[in-house]
Amino acid sequence: MTISPFDSALLGDLFSDPEIAALFDDKAQIASMLLVESALAAAEARAGVIPEQSAVRIAEVCRDFNPDPASLAAGTASAGVPVPALVKALKAEIGGEDARFAHFGATSQDVVDTALVLRLREAIGIIRRRIRKLAKSLGAHADAHRATVMIGRTRSQQAVPTTFGLKAAGWLAPLARIDRRIESLSSDLLRLSFGGAAGTLASIGAKAIDVESNLAEELDLPVADMPWHAQRDVLVDFASQLTALTGALGKMGQDLVLLAQSEIAEVQPGKGGGSSTMPHKSNPVQAEMLVTLARFNAGQLGVFSQSQLHDHERCGSSWLLEWLTLPQIIIAAGTALAQAVDMVPDLKINTNRMTENLELSRGAMLAEAATFALADHLGRDAADKLVKEAIAKSAANGSNLFDELPGLTDAPVDWAHVRSPANYVGQSDLFIDRVLGAAKRGFRE
Repeated sequence: MTISPFDSALLGDLFSDPEIAALFDDKAQIASMLLVESALAAAEARAGVIPEQSAVRIAEVCRDFNPDPASLAAGTASAGVPVPALVKALKAEIGGEDARFAHFGATSQDVVDTALVLRLREAIGIIRRRIRKLAKSLGAHADAHRATVMIGRTRSQQAVPTTFGLKAAGWLAPLARIDRRIESLSSDLLRLSFGGAAGTLASIGAKAIDVESNLAEELDLPVADMPWHAQRDVLVDFASQLTALTGALGKMGQDLVLLAQSEIAEVQPGKGGGSSTMPHKSNPVQAEMLVTLARFNAGQLGVFSQSQLHDHERCGSSWLLEWLTLPQIIIAAGTALAQAVDMVPDLKINTNRMTENLELSRGAMLAEAATFALADHLGRDAADKLVKEAIAKSAANGSNLFDELPGLTDAPVDWAHVRSPANYVGQSDLFIDRVLGAAKRGFRE
């Protein structure tokens, strides 16, 4: 039995992201904490705080030590953190005089937070690689369909023409911005956490800063200005960017769900999911997943943000709240990206249906174009009044707006030009070029 769909054997293929999930399971957490313990011993030996031979022994054991997570469960429940139980088991494995130098001068949060940062570094690499892959696919659609005219819809109603290329560019544009923000915050997020009991490193004495510097080198992490046990703003910022990412993907997913409706049928996203009783159905499962995961992360972010409220120098309750929420936010973002990366290259764009749907309004979606064309000759108010009259006649007669307009005015308007949707897509081409240019520059850096 499972509590979360993310690690469910039944639902896992739908919700989970095995590559990112592997960074947050028990074994990965233990392995990363042991890596920190090994690096700490090496850093302290370099600074002359512990004997060199003890650091070598600690590193040997940490490299091969693979405790069963269940064996640490009781100690974790008692201490509220897995480090004391892990260190106790590690010391037993090391044995002898060397054991007393394991975890020397550190506190549990140093190990847990730094181990988290090591795994976040890998997760960010995966996420940003997927963003680039998705951006490439969306960019290809934007470029290929810059002249594919379709209905532009505002507030769910037909508005004026647009192009599928511009719609795809609209899905792409946020990805470049979010990727840039994730890159920018990474320098603050991926930092060593090392403060000792209350963030002063008093336990290590005069060589504390040497140990800090050595430890940062061992783990290839920058040093923070000060220990950040109770400063969780950058983690919240990271979670916020992942929520923005799933939101951007969810917006695309929702558009695709609507475009795939039987009555619209302009795009078929993904492979399609079947029905147990209706053989004709091809449900937009992957697009729906993007919407679901966006809504999930939006809710989780509100909970996770409360983990920023730490009491004084450290707070157990706020810290534990991170463990409940942050991994799920990351996995949800990873899953959404994986679904989008798989779905977008194979979107089936029904250009014929887009053309057919453009005719549904019998020219009404170009009423704005007609008004501005007439305004040059009649003035704005008179033009607006005349077009409204033509719309009423069109509705009464079941005719096209542009079959009525020439009978209501002798203004020298090129109605054949105005009635073509392709002639009223404005600066779509320029906007597509701007987005593609920004993505190319951003993802090249």
